[in-house]
Amino acid sequence: MTDGQTVTRRAMLQSGAALAAASLLPARFRAEVAPRPAGMPSGRFAPHVAVIGAGVFGGWTALSLLRKGARVTLVDAWGAGNSRSSSGDETRVIRAMYNGDPLYTDMVSRAFVLWREAEAGWGRPVFRKTGAIYLFEGDDAFARQSLPLMRERGIAVETLTPAEAATRFPQIRFDGVRVVYLEPEAGYLLARESCELVRQAVEREGGTYTQARARPGPIESGRLTNVRLEGGDAIAADAFVFACGPWLGRVFPDVVAADGIVATRQDVLYIGPPAGDTRFDEGSCPVWINFGIRRLYGIPGNERRGFKIADDTSGLPINPDSLDRVVTPQAIRRARALLARRFPALASQPIVETRVCQYEYSPDGDYLLDRHPGAGNTWLVGGGSGHGFKMGPALGEYVARLVLEGAAPDPKFSYARFIEGRARVRRTRQRKEHP
Repeated sequence: MTDGQTVTRRAMLQSGAALAAASLLPARFRAEVAPRPAGMPSGRFAPHVAVIGAGVFGGWTALSLLRKGARVTLVDAWGAGNSRSSSGDETRVIRAMYNGDPLYTDMVSRAFVLWREAEAGWGRPVFRKTGAIYLFEGDDAFARQSLPLMRERGIAVETLTPAEAATRFPQIRFDGVRVVYLEPEAGYLLARESCELVRQAVEREGGTYTQARARPGPIESGRLTNVRLEGGDAIAADAFVFACGPWLGRVFPDVVAADGIVATRQDVLYIGPPAGDTRFDEGSCPVWINFGIRRLYGIPGNERRGFKIADDTSGLPINPDSLDRVVTPQAIRRARALLARRFPALASQPIVETRVCQYEYSPDGDYLLDRHPGAGNTWLVGGGSGHGFKMGPALGEYVARLVLEGAAPDPKFSYARFIEGRARVRRTRQRKEHP
């Protein structure tokens, strides 16, 4: 909210409901309370927090901070969900199978709830439940390790033989698949649109939005003093959150470093189905992930676009500012090969759209959600690593608690673990794929 604004009864109820729901999360997801960060206002004074980056991490963090009583300024160089950002493109998968990781399973469980609440408030369905199928050509440990956690949390999942899956989804060929899992409550999110809806909500609920490139100002006595905008203006605040996606290492080259969080090229293709063929639209086809030598995935046709197919394996490093975003012949060949094996009716159909997206890869494929080691009023939020978008609203809640309540992050998200991972990558030249 801005100075002079009153808090409405509705806003108070929304904030209370969010906090009550958060208290139901398993303990490992809830951040532990630590002393309030030095210099942060206490009592009834509303702290001012500047959030740099209006992608899914930054936008939801800004909105969560507002709903917890902070004054918020949100800044982005090119706008929410822009085509250079990790939150760009049209759609993202949301699924709860997480290779047996309880922290991410709990976070995505919360995210499912918050996406539903958000779309009800917006009056726009951005979460489309199609179900998700996981096709394993070999070892299915990724699924087997996930099942106990999912069932403990009431997340439905079915195990299917290839023959059973082919009966359920006759438009998909399951040759060479050993086992299939179906997560019926999974689906996809409208990515670019939801980023803009969050940005609009920030302004509607009293926050300020500025479109400009921002860089950190000087650090004095262990505190960042301001951020400086291109054009000469500066924003002073009590606390700062940098959710800069693939630019985080460039913004903080001494702390994150260009090899700490790396932007990787991820080519995406949309295939046009035959005229009148609805077998590959969201009403008939699920989200799918094919685990083979590489991990490829797809999202059924929606919003009058084609059938999305992409390689989930991390690609080559790129410069997100200057890359000409044209898909490679290799990406087309790889997509065509999988279509021929799994979706033969689409194998010779035309490519109707393409994107060159990116992942912002951390050393271990885990998020970085922690204070800047030299500035106690500054938080580093990034490392989505190709699996962050779905977590947006739950991650925003989480980061808001870190900033306003002085909570300590889970060790998986800590800067100390990030530094250990960066040292390992420098030694071995290998990053871990995301879960």
